[in-house]
Amino acid sequence: MATDAPPPEGGTDTSPAPSTPDRPTTVQPTTAQFVEVQESAEFGELRRTYRSFAFPLTVAFIAWYLLYVLLSNYAGGFMGTKLFGNINVALVLGLAQFATTFLIAWYYARHAARKLDPKADLIKSRMEADA
Repeated sequence: MATDAPPPEGGTDTSPAPSTPDRPTTVQPTTAQFVEVQESAEFGELRRTYRSFAFPLTVAFIAWYLLYVLLSNYAGGFMGTKLFGNINVALVLGLAQFATTFLIAWYYARHAARKLDPKADLIKSRMEADA
């Protein structure tokens, strides 16, 4: 759940977070603790792991999408080539856009569960223990 509240100022706020039935009262980490974790090598490794996965895949998907758009605009004859029945290249590539979107989402979820979440959970538990 996202809030619009900024982190505590000056690192002195140790008041407990609001308690709910599904989440007991906890003490929030201070601003200084957040900055310390952000500057840590462990957090840097988490960011590098995320970026080394997300950025190349994003660039590849955008290139694939732009290729489809450019082919649709400038290679009408190729895109109109019938493969079988009323199915042409444009339809197959268009459906492949949807398939690759779902494939990328699945692949990212798998990557996050294996590599990102364990590192993030370790950082989070360490921060909560220090708070």
